[in-house]
Amino acid sequence: MSKKTQQIAVPLISVLMGLILGALIMLLFGYDPIWGYEGLFQTAFGSLKNIGEIVRAMAPLILVALGFTVASRAGFFNIGLSGQAFAGWLAAGWFALAFPDLPRPLMIFLTVVIGMIAGGIAGAIPGILRAFLGTSEVIVTIMMNYIILYFGNYAIQQLMAEPLKKSIDSTVAVSANATYRLGWLSSFTNNSRANLGIFLALIAVAIIWYLLNKTTVGFEIRSVGLNPYASEYAGISSKRTIILSMIISGALAGLAGVVEGLGTFENVFVQSSSLAIGFDGMAVSLLAGNNPIGSIFAAFLFGTLSVGSPGMNIAGIPPEVVKIVTASIIFFVGAHYVIERYIKPKKAVKGGK
Repeated sequence: MSKKTQQIAVPLISVLMGLILGALIMLLFGYDPIWGYEGLFQTAFGSLKNIGEIVRAMAPLILVALGFTVASRAGFFNIGLSGQAFAGWLAAGWFALAFPDLPRPLMIFLTVVIGMIAGGIAGAIPGILRAFLGTSEVIVTIMMNYIILYFGNYAIQQLMAEPLKKSIDSTVAVSANATYRLGWLSSFTNNSRANLGIFLALIAVAIIWYLLNKTTVGFEIRSVGLNPYASEYAGISSKRTIILSMIISGALAGLAGVVEGLGTFENVFVQSSSLAIGFDGMAVSLLAGNNPIGSIFAAFLFGTLSVGSPGMNIAGIPPEVVKIVTASIIFFVGAHYVIERYIKPKKAVKGGK
C-alpha cells in the first residue's frame, strides 16, 4: 500500500470502526443499530431541507478545521478556536447591527474582514506569548476561550446599545443586507439555513491548500512545525512564523464564527459555553489528517451525523448516541498509529525494484 493510499484508508477505517463501536453500544443497551442508522441517514438525506442543513453545518466546521490545520502544520495545538470564532461572531455581528443600512456587498465584505481581524487578534495573543516567552499555547488558548466567552457575554448584556437588543441576552436580528442567507439557495433547499458560508469555506480550502503547498510562507510554516531549530539555522524566523500561523488560524476561526452567527442565527446572543463548532472543527481536521481538501469530506460526515441524529428517535434511540459514534470516530482517529501499524506503506526498494 502506498503512503497516499494509507492516508486515505486510515480515516475511512477510523470512521468504520467508530460506526461499529456505536452499533455495539446500541446493542449493549438493547437498541437495534440497523434501525438506528437507517433512521439517521433517512433523516439526513430524506429531504432537500435537511440536505441544505448539512451544507449549512459544513461551512463553519470546514473553516475551523482549516484554522486548526494551519496551526498544526506549524507544530501547535490551537485549542482556542471556539473563543476565536466567538470573537469573530461578536465583532462582525455588532458591526452589522450598528450599521444596518450599508449596501449588501460592502456589508458582507466588511463583516468578513472584521470577523477575521477579531479572530486573528485572539489567535495572535497566544502566538506572541509562545514565540517570545515560550508559554504553552494549549494552556493559553484554553484560558483565552473563557476570557473571550465571558467578556463577549458581558459585552452583549452591558455594553451594547439598548436599541440593538431584543432582550438582555440577545440582540435583534441583523438587517437583510447583513444576513448571509441567500434567497435562491434557501428556496432551492426548501427554506433551509444554507447560506453564503459554504462558498466562503470552499474558497478558503483552495487558498489554504495553495498557501501550505505552493508558497514560501507555507514551506516556512511546515518547516517550523517539523523542526524550529533547524528552521532557524536555515534562516527562517520561527518567531515570525509562529505568530503568523496563529494569526491565520485565528482569522479562519473568526470567519467560521461570522458564518455561524450571520448565516445560521442572524443575530448575536449570550453563550452558555464555548462554541461547539470550535471543538467539532478540530475533530474534522483530525479526521481529515490535517488536509484542507479532506476537511470537506470530514465536515460532510459530521454535518450528516448532526442533522440526522433526530432520526434515531424513530428507533427509540436517544440522539445522544450519535455523540458516542462521533467520539468513537475521534478516538480511532487519535489512535491512528494503531491502525497504521497494520496498514503499512510499501518500503522503497533499492534500485527501484
